[in-house]
Amino acid sequence: MTRIQMAKKGIITDEVKEVAQEEEVSPEELSKNIAEGRVVITRNILRKIKPLGIGKGLRTKINANLGTSKDKVDIEEELEKLRIAVLYGADAVMDLSTGGALKEVRKTIIEKSPLSVGTVPIYEASIKAQEKYGSIVKMSVDDLFRVIEEHAQDGVDFITVHCGVTMKIVEMLKSGERILPIVSRGGSIIANWICHNGKENPLYEYFDRLIEIAKKYDLTLSLGDGLRPGCLLDATDKYQILELITIGKLKEIAVSEGIQCIIEGPGHLPLHHIETNIKLQKSICKEAPFYVLGPLVTDSAMGYDHIASAIGGALAGMYGADFLCYVTPSEHIRLPDKEDVKEGVIASKIAAHAADLAKGYQKAWNRDMEMAYARRDFDWQKQINLSFDREKVKAMRAERPPLEDEKVCSMCGEFCAIKVSKKVIKED
Repeated sequence: MTRIQMAKKGIITDEVKEVAQEEEVSPEELSKNIAEGRVVITRNILRKIKPLGIGKGLRTKINANLGTSKDKVDIEEELEKLRIAVLYGADAVMDLSTGGALKEVRKTIIEKSPLSVGTVPIYEASIKAQEKYGSIVKMSVDDLFRVIEEHAQDGVDFITVHCGVTMKIVEMLKSGERILPIVSRGGSIIANWICHNGKENPLYEYFDRLIEIAKKYDLTLSLGDGLRPGCLLDATDKYQILELITIGKLKEIAVSEGIQCIIEGPGHLPLHHIETNIKLQKSICKEAPFYVLGPLVTDSAMGYDHIASAIGGALAGMYGADFLCYVTPSEHIRLPDKEDVKEGVIASKIAAHAADLAKGYQKAWNRDMEMAYARRDFDWQKQINLSFDREKVKAMRAERPPLEDEKVCSMCGEFCAIKVSKKVIKED
């Protein structure tokens, strides 16, 4: 039985108990949310990693993307990115490789990762079609599902599948109303295949095949936002909403069959659209876990898109998003390097933490309470330990010039507000 099927029968597994203990929630309530599709546990039955819970009532999680490209294939560098992602607090990683020996890269990352691993099988399926037939559009339905099953067999915990890019939506896009018709790589591959073959999206038409594969491995389906807005001018348009309605219906089918689903979301959204987008998803998809890319709140932050993303992610998380996909400083520019991964993870981690404070998540508040007391007491080691980048804080602290009072920092020195106010209060 799958997790949903067991939860529907009232069976509370050790896995559920472990997640409940970690999240400080009731196992019974967690099991109920799993049964009704509001929470997922992303762990392939072939893996022995710590289970990751994503969804209602749980801490806001973050994902870091890794992967090679045709222009840069270095598995050791990808493993170093994985190490950095783990070190700085990512909850999951996705292997988005498009270059080199894809299976070898994937299996190595799965083997080395203590975190849930996700993939986008359409990438590999299209690359294989290009190599075999000389064209991506000649990929057969069986070719696609063969690759999906292979990813599941390798131990992938969740997969992005662009089921909502349908013939109807692709035909509508030809009106030219959108500034950027499709910015999703997987979504554009599916749209290209539809137009060339004059056939429906296989992931939509043969959704039952996807469900059967997922059942074998208790694989979580991340229903991809192939039509997410790629600029603010396209935000919350009819294409985005129509896709959301489509994948919301597919999610209900999947859950009824015992398959866990995550719903993917935008994308590029101005600040004042974020609350509406979260409420729409939670209503249409009946509170399914929402996985957002950012969202990026401006199109003009190149080189600093991790900051634009963190601003949007904090708001999205506050309003109910459950899973934030990090964005790095190199987004829209190039393949991220190790430093980009670090910056992206930390920015996303801060956003998720800020969201958890707004949600009233007790562990988040405990951390900030400890930091407040550590600052009051001039406990610098504790402040370093509670930081998101300990080494950076430690190094910055060490760079300060010698001070008469080692407790204070070099900005205020003897005029330290905390020091002065403590003296005043004591004198009173």
